[in-house]
Amino acid sequence: MLDNKGFDLWADGYDKTVGLSDEENTYPFAGYKDVLGTIYKTIMKKPNAVVLDIGFGTGTLTTKLHENSCTIYGQDFSARMIELASEKMPGAHLYQGDFTQGLVEPLQTQNYDFIVATYSLHHLTDEQKVSFLRVLRDHLNPGGQILIGDVAFETRSQLEQCRKDAGDEWDDEEIYFVVDELKKDLPQLTFTKISYCAGIIASAL
Repeated sequence: MLDNKGFDLWADGYDKTVGLSDEENTYPFAGYKDVLGTIYKTIMKKPNAVVLDIGFGTGTLTTKLHENSCTIYGQDFSARMIELASEKMPGAHLYQGDFTQGLVEPLQTQNYDFIVATYSLHHLTDEQKVSFLRVLRDHLNPGGQILIGDVAFETRSQLEQCRKDAGDEWDDEEIYFVVDELKKDLPQLTFTKISYCAGIIASAL
């Protein structure tokens, strides 16, 4: 698993790496643009939304939201990612912190219309995912939504099929979402499949 130094080193080439995988419809980023586009359209239905992005990377999604009058908060553990994202989003409230340890203190004092996480929460164990999502729900405004775009599957058998198809490309250090299993603790979750290896998990308040 990459640590913050690993992501710092990857930061400048990250968007290109993701784009190639998406264009070639290969694991792990097949459907990436559609995942981000769907989340973007959902958020844009609410004018001037207040958005928290967990693990925002270079700000691919949040930059578009920032350009369209959303107020942006974010947490990422890579200083270089924050530097790149800050250049694109002057005035955004971006903080460095490891989300495996929860939200940094400044973000705990706010509530949000949308909390998004794209291709970041697979670094958490399933137990950590459940705990973190429960914490995040406490920071939603009335009518708010959590929107997670990631490598995700409805069932364990679908994940195993993708693992088989990916072969040596499969990353055993990532802990991908299996929605049916998470629903045992979070029954309110919904799942929208976007590609054979990606989808959007939503939880409304």
